[in-house]
Amino acid sequence: MTKDVIALTEKMPHTPALLAALHAGGPDLSLTADDDGAVIQLCTAAGRPLVSVEAPLLVHVPGEAERLLGPHVTTLQPPYWWTEARASTAVPEAEPLADSICGRLTMLLGGTTWPREATSTAVVETAQEADGITATQLPDGALPAVDVLTESTAVVLADRPVLGLTTWLSGVLRATAAAGRALHIVTPPHVRLTLPLRTALGGTPNRWVVKNPAGGYYDGLSGAELTWQNGTFAPSGPPAKVADAFTEGAAPTHDRRLTVTLRTISSPEADLVLGGALETAWRHLTGAPPTGWGTAEPVNLPWSPRQLTDLARRRSPEPTHTLAVGSPDRPAIATHRTTRTTAGVAEEVTLTVGYPAAQHVPLDAIEPLAAELVDSYGLTAMLTTLTAARADLTLRPLLTAPPIPVAFTLGARDVGATGLAHARRPPLAVKPVQLGTARDPALHYPLGDGTDPAAWTALQILTAHLESGPGSAD
Repeated sequence: MTKDVIALTEKMPHTPALLAALHAGGPDLSLTADDDGAVIQLCTAAGRPLVSVEAPLLVHVPGEAERLLGPHVTTLQPPYWWTEARASTAVPEAEPLADSICGRLTMLLGGTTWPREATSTAVVETAQEADGITATQLPDGALPAVDVLTESTAVVLADRPVLGLTTWLSGVLRATAAAGRALHIVTPPHVRLTLPLRTALGGTPNRWVVKNPAGGYYDGLSGAELTWQNGTFAPSGPPAKVADAFTEGAAPTHDRRLTVTLRTISSPEADLVLGGALETAWRHLTGAPPTGWGTAEPVNLPWSPRQLTDLARRRSPEPTHTLAVGSPDRPAIATHRTTRTTAGVAEEVTLTVGYPAAQHVPLDAIEPLAAELVDSYGLTAMLTTLTAARADLTLRPLLTAPPIPVAFTLGARDVGATGLAHARRPPLAVKPVQLGTARDPALHYPLGDGTDPAAWTALQILTAHLESGPGSAD
């Protein structure tokens, strides 16, 4: 297992401060770095890894430390610097060494640490290596440090209040996918995942593996009991069984999450600016634009469609994956993916907004949102769902209610492909609302208020009907 320690500092961790912090292990330790210098690794003289320190991140976005580390973690106001140290618990001295590295940074630069008790600045003496142990140079493209690595699976053991899609975990996910391996993240039952990490895991073969207090392990998303077999976590049985811990700890909630999943297509013009559809959805549902964006958690940059566009241009023709968050008083988070297609530039957005029990969910904003996206952003499709789930937008390893469809919108492009006459007459009690122009109409299909699971049946009937269209315009 690894132990994470984080320094949140008022000033940038410049080279002298970093050297002073890394000297917490004394003069006999060695340093290595990855190819781009984003991670520095402190090792024993024989090359055994002790602590990995990520490149400091300047956070401009309010509420990110509190969202990911807890409400009382810091009194710092953005901007501040976020530096993560990851200690290997296989070596007893590694954890106090990580504590001392972060404690020294905050002593020199001002700020605080997480956990708060990680304030030591003492030199940590490390045991001498046994004879015959030597360091091994990792090959190019090797996996980032993980806790267990088999032919089929990379296992990461993690224990922090909220586990997000950090830069390090993003790298692990990319490397495992490139190597044809699964990623299994193993946590205690009190750990919660952020929505971006849950989305990035993407289901089988990747897993969120939870240590069962009653013994054994279970899948944190499905509840299936798991066992370690043939170098991976797999469902026990047959027959498959759901862990009691997955269902017994679940409790009804009156909090709600409204999720809008949409796709737009734009012409690849030189003056194209991305993120407009995302910002429009955010304004309709929260009354304000996103607060910040970035490529990992913590989300660190002030919201800027222009900067997002510049990043996508630099990475083109490869896809660009980014995240966006809202202000601390309005929980909202989104994933944004940009790709080049034969039809143009595609943007895929999943935006989720949290509403505590006492707050009104603005379902009446969905149709006007769909209309603006059709008129201004080339909407191809949009699905809106409502879920009874935590308003803080984190996931616990417990049974939760499934989302229920609220509405579906079909853009003008696909209405034309399906045929207007066919698309506007689905075998449903509720008929669609026509959006767009008479020449290029889109259709918006209300499906309910998010309380009746029968809306899934209605959505299945609707999609089957649309897929059976004659393919000619009205």
